[in-house]
Amino acid sequence: MTYLVTGAAGFIGNHVALALASIGERVIGIDSLTDYYDPALKQARLDRLSGFESFEFHHMDIADPEAVSDLFKSTRPDYVINLAAQAGVRHSLSHPQDYLTSNLSGFLNILEACRHYPVRHLLYASTSSVYGANTAQPFLESHTADHPLTFYAASKRANEMMAHAYSHLFKIPTSGLRFFTVYGPWGRPDMAYFKFAKAIFEGTPIDIYNQGDMYRDFTYIDDIVDGIVKLCDVIPAPNASWDSGHPDPGSSGVGPYEVYNIGNSQVTPLLEFIDTLEKSIGLEAKRNLLPMQMGDV
Repeated sequence: MTYLVTGAAGFIGNHVALALASIGERVIGIDSLTDYYDPALKQARLDRLSGFESFEFHHMDIADPEAVSDLFKSTRPDYVINLAAQAGVRHSLSHPQDYLTSNLSGFLNILEACRHYPVRHLLYASTSSVYGANTAQPFLESHTADHPLTFYAASKRANEMMAHAYSHLFKIPTSGLRFFTVYGPWGRPDMAYFKFAKAIFEGTPIDIYNQGDMYRDFTYIDDIVDGIVKLCDVIPAPNASWDSGHPDPGSSGVGPYEVYNIGNSQVTPLLEFIDTLEKSIGLEAKRNLLPMQMGDV
């Protein structure tokens, strides 16, 4: 089988590509190597895959429709795991166009390629942020997710709706994966645990919004990868019990479509998380407690 992994130089994409290549699968990795954070880290991740003959890398942008189509035509992937996206909640406040280009136009190109060069299964990254203003917990796929609070979350919710339309119209099996705060080695330097650890080592204050009254469902990268790899062969089918009068947002009665939460189902208070960091590092953090700011959701 051939697996196409977009965002292969990214945090999650690189771990997924490595897991698949390690078991002998043919992996086609693509990435645009943007400078949202240091491209040297992305190249270092790719270097981890250099020893696998079954892995090949293409430096390209999923926002380029001709490049995406040509790659699908030449490689004919069986599975597509779309993890390429403009990440980050705060960045979407100042650079919304980046999310339009990568998360929306780019994903449309992936869908179109899957339409013209049929695949067994398209899996794509969504986010727990789609739940937005929904306060009913624990979050369930059957909950509505129609009130995102950032453009990043809105772009990911749009991906789910786009996938549903293509699953219905062209019978493309699609699975949306709502990740919950992924952490682990080779992670993004803009994520809280890296920023906090760096500040503790340097003795600079940590900005803690909403006076620290925040919670996260942290999920270790290996668990995310395990979930993605196992779901590849869980091919969606129309839900026979789907009721159009009371529609289940997490499945569909008109197409092979499914949405999954992938998290550890155990929230951690932010201040407890910082306490744990302090103990592991052996230094005390300087805490700067601040009110809630836009984007801290």
